[in-house]
Formats: sequence, structure tokens, C-alpha cells
Amino acid sequence: MALAGQLPDLLVTNLHRRFTGVSATVAALVPRQQTERDIAVVDTGSLGLSNTWPLWRVIRRGWSRPPRCTARVWHARRDVEMLLGLFLKHVLRQNWKLVFTSAAPKRHGRVLRSIMNHMDAIIAVSERAAAFHDWHSVVVPHGVDTDDFVPAEDRDELVAESGLPATCLIGAFGRLRDSKGTDFFVKAMIDLLPDFPHCAAFLTGLAKDEAYLANLKQGVREAGLTDRIVFLGDLPAADFRLWYQRASLVVAASRTEGFGLTPMEAMASGAPVVTSGAGYWPELIKPGINGERFETGNVEDLKRVLRPLLADEKALKLLGRKARKDVVAHHSIKREVAGIHAMYDAVLSGKTNVGKM
Repeated sequence: MALAGQLPDLLVTNLHRRFTGVSATVAALVPRQQTERDIAVVDTGSLGLSNTWPLWRVIRRGWSRPPRCTARVWHARRDVEMLLGLFLKHVLRQNWKLVFTSAAPKRHGRVLRSIMNHMDAIIAVSERAAAFHDWHSVVVPHGVDTDDFVPAEDRDELVAESGLPATCLIGAFGRLRDSKGTDFFVKAMIDLLPDFPHCAAFLTGLAKDEAYLANLKQGVREAGLTDRIVFLGDLPAADFRLWYQRASLVVAASRTEGFGLTPMEAMASGAPVVTSGAGYWPELIKPGINGERFETGNVEDLKRVLRPLLADEKALKLLGRKARKDVVAHHSIKREVAGIHAMYDAVLSGKTNVGKM
């Protein structure tokens, strides 16, 4: 443990004023990490994390001797954070080991690859993302807090309290936009719900494109399903967790996705998931064990996969229990923290560029 006023060996960065997916990752992980390690944070996004340091103070203390190790870890998740780490290490000659977490499943441009190749370690969040890098150190998938996202004690009671005229609720979580496949979900629900009177659907999240949202709602109105397909809008975190607990099934129909955490949150809450093949989901979903997958961009295939699930509520509940068990065993935030800390230890012990390909 660093003494009061002493910069710890480990530092995590969040140099972005808006709350983004990366910000959410930092906000979820750091409190967990700090229960095990002495970790400082540089944050311009007002996350309110403990042991947050202003950047100027980190720079001033960066030449000091680390409390426990021969160097300090600078953990970046954005381009600007990598560049700042390189400045501290190579221009100011401070003793940092640079770790970068990369989530994007795509081939980066030449400039960004050059920056990444100057890191001491690269953590990829999926095998798909790792395949696009020149090299990587380890794959550590994101995890979900399985103590925070939990199944309802009585889902039927929560469903009854929702006000929706159904015993089976199908949910879609996240932004309402084309890239998220929101139109696929709405189209599938419009076509399927008339055949399944015990089902209703809901969508959470905001729409940046008001015309897109208006078109979705118009389709629901024309189908006469406004009481069975509802748009909840943006919700507080506690309400999001409540709607996960109400869901009998969650659909993630994205055309593209960087990683995609909502299926894990659903699974931890006891709801099985149907996903496209975007993001991390091909590595996450085991058909018939914790959910099902459909062909990305194919609404007819989505309906094909959904139909037998909606027809058998007992089988759906069993699949939900299996999904919870699977995510607790393999995709908890505790496992993610353990993987990150193992990488810190490797880098600080001199094992730089671990697993370089």
C-alpha cells in the first residue's frame, strides 16, 4: 500500500469527458480492482472513483520511486491515453510500463497500430479483436458483476407489476439505432406477437435519430401492438436491472458491435439471450446451453430462432437458469479483474510483450 501522498504502482486512465462504453468499463472495474490492489485513477469524466489523481500531480510524482516495484503501470483504453503514456515514458523519462486494452474487432490504421506496437502489453477483450492486432499479450474478456445482476426472487410478480399484458416479456437493451439492429427486433416482434398472445416486448434506451424512432413507433401503431411493444426510454441503473429481471428472453440484434455487454447482464439476471454474430457474442453464446444465435442482418432467421423459444415457457425458464450458471462460472467481473491483475504482475516482473505474435 502506498503511503499517503505517494503515487501507487498501478494507474488506470479515463481521459474522456463524456460517459462512454469505456467509461462504464472503468467505472465497473476499478472499484473491484481497488479491493485487491492499490490503484490510482486519472479521470476527466467525473466518475467519482476513489484515489483519483489530477493529471498534473501524477506527472509531478511520476519521477518518484514506485512503492513496491521498479516501475509503474499506466493502463490505457483510448488512443490519447496511450499517447500520453508514451510522452511520460519516452519524453519525460519516467518509469512506466504501458498496458493497453483493445476492444474493437477491426484492423486499425497504420498510425494507431504503430502506437499500439510501442505498448509493453496489449490486452484484447476477445479472440476476434486479438486476431486483428499485429500482436497481443493476453485475451481477457469483459465480465459482468454477478452480485449486482441477479435473477428475481419472483419473476412472475415483477412481470405483473410491469403493467404489460403478458406473462412472457422479451427485451432489447441499449441504444435504439440502426447499428444495434433495433429495427430487426421491432419487425420480429410485430410479426411474431400475434401468434403468441402470452408475450409482450419492451425496448430500453435512447434514440439519437428521432426519425428512426418515429418510424419504429409508427410500425408498431399500424400493427395495433402499442400495448404489447413498449418503448421505455432511458432508465436509471436500478430500473435497468429490474427490467432485466422481468425479461424471460433478451434479444441483441446488432449489425455491428465492439464487444456487447448486455447479453451477459441478461444472463446474470437469469434471462437467456438470442444474439446476432456481432461483437464478442460468437464466443459467448453456446446454442442450447445459454441462449441462441441468428445470422447477423437476417430478420427471417431471427424469427426462426425466436419462434420455438416463445412457444415453450418452461424450456425458456430452464435455459435462463443455465445462462445464469454459465455466466457466473465463466464471465464474471471477478474473472476479468483476475486476468488484468495477472497481466500487471507479468509486465512489472519484466515479461513485456508477452505472447507477441
